[in-house]
Parts: sequence; C-alpha cells; structure tokens
Amino acid sequence: MADYIYLLENRLSQAQRSALLAVREVARAKGLTVFLVGGAVRDMTSGSPVRDLDLVVQGNALKLKKDIEKAHGVITGEWEAGQALYVRFPGGVRMEIGSTLTVTYPKPGKPVVKAATILDDLRRRDFTANAMALSLNDGSYGLLMDPLNGVADIENRELRLVSNYGFIEDPVRMIRAARLMARLSWQMDEKTQARYETGKQEGYISAMDEFHRGYETEEIFHEEDPLRVLTRLEAEGWVKHLFPALSAAKANVTELEKLRDLQGQLQIQGIHAEASGANFPYLTAKMAPKDVAALKKSFARQGFVAEIEALEDEAKAFATELSGKGAATPSQAWKLLHSAKPESILWVAHTSKNAGIQNKFKGFLTEWAQAKQKLPYTLMQEMRIVPELPVYGELLDKLFFELMDGKLGTVEEMKAYLEPYSPPAPPPPVHLRRPRAAKKDAKPAKSRKKAAVEGNGEGTEAIAASSSDEVSSSAPAAAKNGAGVKAPAAAKKAVAPVKPVAPVAKNGAVTANGKTVTKVPVKVAAKSVAVKAAAKKAPAKAATKAPAKKAVKAVAKAPAKAAVKKAPAKAAAKKTPAKAVVKKAPAKTAAKKPVPAKKAAPAKKAVAKAPVKKAATKPAPAKKVVKKAAKKGR
Repeated sequence: MADYIYLLENRLSQAQRSALLAVREVARAKGLTVFLVGGAVRDMTSGSPVRDLDLVVQGNALKLKKDIEKAHGVITGEWEAGQALYVRFPGGVRMEIGSTLTVTYPKPGKPVVKAATILDDLRRRDFTANAMALSLNDGSYGLLMDPLNGVADIENRELRLVSNYGFIEDPVRMIRAARLMARLSWQMDEKTQARYETGKQEGYISAMDEFHRGYETEEIFHEEDPLRVLTRLEAEGWVKHLFPALSAAKANVTELEKLRDLQGQLQIQGIHAEASGANFPYLTAKMAPKDVAALKKSFARQGFVAEIEALEDEAKAFATELSGKGAATPSQAWKLLHSAKPESILWVAHTSKNAGIQNKFKGFLTEWAQAKQKLPYTLMQEMRIVPELPVYGELLDKLFFELMDGKLGTVEEMKAYLEPYSPPAPPPPVHLRRPRAAKKDAKPAKSRKKAAVEGNGEGTEAIAASSSDEVSSSAPAAAKNGAGVKAPAAAKKAVAPVKPVAPVAKNGAVTANGKTVTKVPVKVAAKSVAVKAAAKKAPAKAATKAPAKKAVKAVAKAPAKAAVKKAPAKAAAKKTPAKAVVKKAPAKTAAKKPVPAKKAAPAKKAVAKAPVKKAATKPAPAKKVVKKAAKKGR
C-alpha cells in the first residue's frame, strides 16, 4: 500500500500543496470535513502527473464561495445542480470543490442529488479508479478510502463501471471513458467494454445535457496532449456530439508539438505552466471565427474563456519587463522568470520574435542553471558553513546568483566572499588526566631462559627456571641411555627464598674428556654457605667415569637451597634420554649420601617426569659447573 502522506507531500507541486492548504483552512474554519477525491487520487496512485485537484466537503460547497475568494482563489464557474465550484489558484492550479452527494436518475441524464457521507459519494461515481478518497482532516490526514477496490483496477490499468447502469444513467461517462483511455493508455474491463459498445449502438449519448457537453469539450483543451485526445474522440464518433466544428484536421499540429516541448523544458526549471490557454488558438487555428466564438460560449467554465482572452495582453506586459533594465543580468532575469505568471512565460517564450528575449530564454533553459554545479560545498564545509546555520539557504541563493553572473571565478574570491559568514572555530577540547593509582607490589615473576649447548656438530638446549623460593641447576643428559635420579623424600621440605643470580657468562667453556662444551646457564643462591660445602664434597669421578650411553650423573650434591625444577624441552631431531631432575634437597642429605651412577633410576621413569628432547653428546663435569655457579652466587 502506498504511503499517501508521502505522496501528498512529494507528488504535488508547491502551488498545488498551497492550494490544498488554503481549502483545508477554509473547511476547518467552517467546521467541515474535506477530502481529496477522483482523478487526483488515481493519478497519485498510478504514478501519472496530477493535472487538477478534485475536493469534496461534507456540506454545501456553494456556501464557501466568498471564503475561497478571500484565500486567493478565482472562481471560474459553478454548477448549482451538483453543488460544485470551479476555482483557479495561483500557479495555474485548477480545482473543483464539490459536496458529498448521493445521486439517483429517474430519467437518463436527469440526476437528483441529496447530501450524503463520503462513502455514499464514492459509490455514486463513474469508475472504480475514480471512486477513491484521501482524508485531508486533522487526525486522519492521508487516510485512504477505497470501498470499491479501485486500487486493484489501477494496478490492472482498467476502467470498470461502479454501476452496471452507469452508461444509461449518465451517458457522458462514455465520452469520459474514451478520453481517459487516450490519456492514460488504459483499457476497459470486459463487462464495461460490452456495455460501452451497447451504449454506442443504442444511442445513449442523446440524453447528455448541455452542461456536460460544454464541460467535456473544454476538457479536451486542458489535456496534456490535446491533439491525441481529440483524435481518439473523433475516431469513437463523440466529437460530433460535443462540437461538430472542432476537428484535429483544423489544428496547427507543428505549433502544438513545439508548445508541448517548451512546456516540458520550463517544468524542468521549476515553472509549471498550464498550457490550456495556449493550446486553444492552435487547436482552433483553421476554424471559422464564428465557430471559435460559439465554442467559447459553450464552455461550462467561462473563467477559462477570460484566461484565453487575457493571455495576449499579459504576455506583452511580461515581455516588456523581461527586456528592460530590471532583467539586464542573468540573476535578475532568473528572479523575474520565477516570479511571473507561468502561462505568460510560456506564451512569450513560444511566440516572441525579440532576439534579446530569446537569448535570455536560451540561457535560462541551458546555461544559467549549470551555476548550481559550481557551488563550493567543500570549501564551505572547511570554513564551518554547514546547513545547520540559519543563513545557509539564503547564502546558497546568493552564491548561485554570483556564480551565474560570473563574479566569483577563483577560489580566493569565493573565500573572501564566504569569510563574513564563517563562524569562529570552536575551542579545543579539554582533556583531564586522572592521577595514576599507586602500583601494588608485584609478585616476583617466574622467568625462563634458554641456553644452547653445542658439541660434536649437534646443538642441544638446557632450560633453567628460577623463582623466589627455588633455584634451578642444569644437569647434563646422556647421549642415549641416560637415567634420571629422584631426590629423597626429605627434599620436599620448604626452604627459604633466595634471590636469583645472573647466569654464567655466555662465551665460557668447560673441557670434559678432551672436548669443549658451552657452559649451561644456572642460577644459584648466594646466601647459603652450604652451597660451597656441597660442591667441594661432591665426587667428580662419578660424573666423569660414568659411561654416557648407560647413565647420567645426578647432581644430588647441590646446595640445600638449590633445586632443579622440572622444565619441558622442545622436540629435537634425535630423541635422547631425559635429563636428571632433582628436586629441593637438604645439603646434608645430599653430601652424606651421594647417589652413584650405578644405582640410577631407569631412563623411562625420568622421561615420564621431565621429557627432554636434546642433550649434549658428552656431559660436562658436574663439579666444575657447580663451582662456577657458586662463585657467581657470591
């Protein structure tokens, strides 16, 4: 379902919206409800141009005549039997204001009307596509009323009779059907088409009254393409019932086409001219003067005749103003063209032979509007001139006219022009720094360091970890079948925390069995005197004499406060037996009961507790490593 509030705000021209607002105010002041009906609702729903506006009020519309004139509406005619006023508002807006009625037909073409509700009024209309209404009242604005499902017929692009007897009761509907089909390129539904053909054969049109005859004849001149509609009506045989002297053969086809093209160009520039007055002399170009006079007299709205006759004089006055000093510059001419009467502009642009006037129209339609593309929006943004400023819209118009007249050619000129409108820069933002919270004593972090051990062309790794309550001591691993030695149960007792000591120098070397091996970094405690004693008492022979392939000398004689922490090792190319892992053990126990290599635990158990991936080909003597670590610990 279409959003009709949106359509009312966007599908109508500014002049049409102003006219609707004026009638709404009049109806509110009189306490009447008002609705938009008929062709305007149909055209908005179907997407066709909205040419004129039909409104109804729940009351006698004829009583609003004086109020409409006060609202700047010009009464061009009225129909007392149908309680309808024909009004012309500024901007070329044609409007019909009627009453909500219910109609009966005792005889064909002889209506009897009574006041009714809006729904009854919709059910008495001609076609379902025209039997729709939009509320213009407060509280229900934009509400659609469609009791006969006209929206479906609009989607099918069909004309369907509201009543099966519609052509008999009011035969003018057959002419209206042919006119709408010519304008909209619609078709009648099957049943309506059958009744239409029957009405033509039976001569229903003979019951048409004089008012509707003149009304339908005038409607031809109000069409957007009057020549097309006139040709279709002639083909259907209806023109001879309207006005026999009127014919498409007597029209000036060339000028009508030029006029229509010019009307479209003016609409692009925002000038919406009603071309019906200009169409009249070209549609009747080859008719006899007496027939033209009789044709004007037959029109239902004599106000339209007055517009036709006044068109020439109004156009001459406008041409004089356009060629004067008040429209010398392009900006002055632009302002004049947008303030003058659209119908006069259309007629002067089409008929004037003045070269200066034609040059101005050429510039208006082609060149002047291009100045909008030169508006410096980016520069205005840099200078803080944004749409939120109250003078933004007025400034855009001034810039447009300056550019149109060629006064602002460079960026420097534009900056100088915009400088008075540029607001001062805002102060820089203030950043408040919050005081930092006092840091809490951080717990000593555990660290892991890695050292590479090279021997016989193969690289090995030894990992040592230290913490506040335990010290790691690296132990060499056997090349193949080494074994890990478990510390006695007494090693599980807690010891006092010691401070970590820097590792052994990186480039130092220890000679073991005639080969050089990179020293393994260790961390030892400096507080305990037992470190030296345990290191001196540890037999070195056990470490050197033990075969590398069978067992690994456990560093069980380490000081009491030095313990080896289990450390995961990375995978190596060759899987080697695990390094001996010794937990914290008291110095006395380790000194008195050294663990010989022969009593070492099997290699499998050591692997389960601390898997190591790389080991030196031949281990360094434990005694010398511990001595070096002890010296550093001092």
